Amino acid sequence: MRQYLKIEISHLLGSLLIFIPVGYLLHQIAASILLAVAAYMSKHGYYLVKLAYLINQDTRIDPPYPADIWGLVYKELSRFRSRSRKRKRTLSRFASRFRKVTSSIPDGLILLNKPGFIEWANPAANQLLNISWPRDENIAFTDRIKQEGLNEYLMNPDYSRPMEFPSPANKAVVISLRVTPFGGKKAQRLVVVRNITEVYNLNQTRRDFVSNVSHELRTPLTVITGFLENLGENEMLPFQKRPFTLMHQQAERMNSIINDLLTLSRLEMGVAPSAEKPVAIPELLVRIVDQAQLLADQKGGYTLTLEVDNTLWLLGEESELMSAFSNLIFNAVIHTPPGTEILVTWKRQENEACLIVSDKGSGIEQRHIPRLTERFYRVDKARSRQSGGTGLGLAIVKHIIGRHDGELRISSQLEVGSKFTCAFPVNLTLDKTVEEPIE
Repeated sequence: MRQYLKIEISHLLGSLLIFIPVGYLLHQIAASILLAVAAYMSKHGYYLVKLAYLINQDTRIDPPYPADIWGLVYKELSRFRSRSRKRKRTLSRFASRFRKVTSSIPDGLILLNKPGFIEWANPAANQLLNISWPRDENIAFTDRIKQEGLNEYLMNPDYSRPMEFPSPANKAVVISLRVTPFGGKKAQRLVVVRNITEVYNLNQTRRDFVSNVSHELRTPLTVITGFLENLGENEMLPFQKRPFTLMHQQAERMNSIINDLLTLSRLEMGVAPSAEKPVAIPELLVRIVDQAQLLADQKGGYTLTLEVDNTLWLLGEESELMSAFSNLIFNAVIHTPPGTEILVTWKRQENEACLIVSDKGSGIEQRHIPRLTERFYRVDKARSRQSGGTGLGLAIVKHIIGRHDGELRISSQLEVGSKFTCAFPVNLTLDKTVEEPIE
């Protein structure tokens, strides 16, 4: 920079050296100085006008550059333009690759702005939702897709669960719609639509198969159980008693499995329970814990403690909640050794209503926890069979809690204990004033 300043000073001095002697001879020193400065400034005016012309015409600024400070300006501007052109080419290539990638993705992608209007969509969105870009640009998403519950789903900030419904473009296709907020303050939303027809049909076939097989097995099992009961009323030889006992136990176990399978099938195929029925959860838990205490007394040594908020009720289906809570509390007794401390808590926790069943048992290894709610999954198969477990209890609990818009959370640590939490949204809770505490 100093080099260019020296050049400018030398140019100014040169102009003065030319005009001042002439002004001295003409006795016009002041006028000659003004002319020298004007001549010096005219050079800058020329280069400024030339630069404005080059910028306006979007013309390349190529060397040779002026040998003064304007050379620095021209050189830096040329370098900036070169970087800008490279950046534009990079962005153009990226945009081209992005268009190719989004065009090849089988999932529909729709970009919504803050008010919920369509800004962009890929070709798959046209096949799955009949939304085409740029045809539907700046049209409200809910105006293009008329689906019951869609507006409420978009307004709800919790997008953890996808929404499934038949495709507007083809009713034979079942789609899954999921929303992901992004951008500044997550004001924009990306809608991802996926064709789940095959998975949906497979699940439907599985549910139908399980339901039909369970119903078909119930009839012969009823016959077998009936004959076993008749045989049990007769005198038996000593060597017949053990086989008969084992047959009776296995028949009861099979009947329990069939009942659980039918319960699961009903939960999967049924609609969500009505949220208009108030359920007195404190009273419900008292009944369950009293029943669990009888089992705990048979096994011996358990400390079963109940802590409830007597004013906290829940909107839902009482029979289903009874089944879910019973499974968790009885599991705590069945799957822990005698002498275990078990605590059942029903309370408000942040923005949720939570049932927490915790024990100080032997705990569960972390590798088992993600699979505990799978059908027939057992941590200890031998102990589960001895206790009469079917491996379906937690799967039933998960379905029931999910049908009530809740979440089942499981945490455990070996030799410390386990904690099962059923968390329900605050909008399903009721405050009930009670005159006397529940005992």
